[in-house]
Amino acid sequence: MPKSDQIIHSFCIYEIKRHTIKPYVFWWTNFYENYSDFLQVYPEIQLAIAEDELIICSTVIDADNYSLLTTRRFVTKEKGIEGTAHMAGAKGYNLPINHVLEKYDYVLGTVELRDGNTFRFFIEAGKPAMVMTYGIRTLIWCQALTDSQMINLMRLWDKRSKS
Repeated sequence: MPKSDQIIHSFCIYEIKRHTIKPYVFWWTNFYENYSDFLQVYPEIQLAIAEDELIICSTVIDADNYSLLTTRRFVTKEKGIEGTAHMAGAKGYNLPINHVLEKYDYVLGTVELRDGNTFRFFIEAGKPAMVMTYGIRTLIWCQALTDSQMINLMRLWDKRSKS
């Protein structure tokens, strides 16, 4: 049974907020509660998205270097060349080790796709790295969960945080 993009989006945003240190104000990295937030911040980036597909998070260095994670795919434009990877069946991701992240403002990570190939993406160093990390991690995790399991997990975590 196909999963709801809206529930996947809500679950990913929930996990990003749960694991990222406030305030959520970073140079290049953002997460998006809705699509209009993305359009207001980056009107120059034209992204053809499918019906019901939602943008989860992004790292946008400039108009020629960015990565966008949606509920269905990853889009990276590196040095003006855009590539897209479908996230269905993605197996894992690799991030540069901490001492590399401390040395640079942003770096490229990789996500392992269903066919075994890797897809590169931008990640901002430091605290902002948690946004893209938990966006990817949660999107991959969602593949093993049903809509009702994701909803129940969010409710359970809310109850724990309030007690």
